[in-house]
Amino acid sequence: MRATEVIAALGDEAAAMTRLLAELVRVPSTGGSPAEGEIQHRLAEWMRAEGLEVDLWPVQVDALSAEPGFPGMEVPRPQAWGLVGRLPGTGGGRSLMFNGHVDVVPPGDLTAWSVEPYGGVVTDGLLYGRGACDMKGGLVAALFAVRAMRRARLRGDVLVACVPGEEDGGMGSYALLRRGWRADACVIPEPTGLDVVPANAGALTFRLRITGRAAHAARRDAGVSAVEKFWPVFAALRELEARRNTTVDPLMRRWNLPYAIEIGTVHAGDWSSSVPGELVAEGRLGVALDESPRDARAALEEAVGQACAGDDWLIGHPAEVEWWGGQYAAGRLPPDDGGLLERLTGAHTLVTGAPPGTWGAPYGSDLRLMSGLGGVPTVQYGPGDIGRAHGPDEFVPVAEVVTAARTLAALALAHCA
Repeated sequence: MRATEVIAALGDEAAAMTRLLAELVRVPSTGGSPAEGEIQHRLAEWMRAEGLEVDLWPVQVDALSAEPGFPGMEVPRPQAWGLVGRLPGTGGGRSLMFNGHVDVVPPGDLTAWSVEPYGGVVTDGLLYGRGACDMKGGLVAALFAVRAMRRARLRGDVLVACVPGEEDGGMGSYALLRRGWRADACVIPEPTGLDVVPANAGALTFRLRITGRAAHAARRDAGVSAVEKFWPVFAALRELEARRNTTVDPLMRRWNLPYAIEIGTVHAGDWSSSVPGELVAEGRLGVALDESPRDARAALEEAVGQACAGDDWLIGHPAEVEWWGGQYAAGRLPPDDGGLLERLTGAHTLVTGAPPGTWGAPYGSDLRLMSGLGGVPTVQYGPGDIGRAHGPDEFVPVAEVVTAARTLAALALAHCA
């Protein structure tokens, strides 16, 4: 089967892709919810109906989370499910994996949405809903690419891995690798706007505890406000961020702030008429390409320590730094990638008539687990704009889902033949 035939055939599948994507968006598979497991069983049914070999297994979350290499988790999961669909090759060829996560972030403020967050509504060629862009659109593209390969008789295996827990650490891909699943190359169809992303920054979740001295607000001079003592620490983080973004890898120059440091939550005090005696702030630290998480943590801890050393109160009551939740290392496609980057670029060019852009992403993903821990050369390529993810009115263009499916199919023909 020639690539041009596959590309043409997938062009007629837009309606079927739309139906499946809308169905998946209507499953509210937020991390840790029962629906995160329900969607895996639905996808397993789809794979079996399409003739794939299916491995659906219960993830032993407690056992995995106790391992030293576990990548972190921010929501409890009494149960999770791993899923791999395999289209076996005839033998002797390279294998290819498509890895997509099924979990989504919560919809947030419902009044900010102009459509139902889990409605899967299509308007003017855009399919709306939480997870449409990040990343059920890319997952559907991968599923249909594999489906198109059934008549191709490839020599190498083509796999579709559907993983939970990516949004809060990468538990699903970690479980996938611990179960023994590997391939000669991997594409993660995260939203890249159909550009090729061979590298990711990392992201480490941290917690700060600032201790003050509680007192009646009418005698605030008798206490020490933990809120006030947070200011020098926050300023130190902003200064650290500026230093860490002065010189960056060429792949990251697309971004004004590739290695951001941000405080996402702040909680202080327990009564409006009291001086707050404690403040707890949680945030994320961007990890530079080729920087170890250990070095990134040390840089933040040093900056916080210097801020405390310069304050009369904090020098005796230093802020505490705790590392918890998702711990995303940076990741990069190795130079010896077996030709993956060249073949993916060629497949996209064949489908669209123009080469894709290439850049590094400022956020963490499962690329670092597949490429680093798993030793599988991995890139990201998929439909949608990451700027539409995690916000209200998230959407993915259906046309990009179709283009991604065509490109992934053309890649499989070139890589596995």
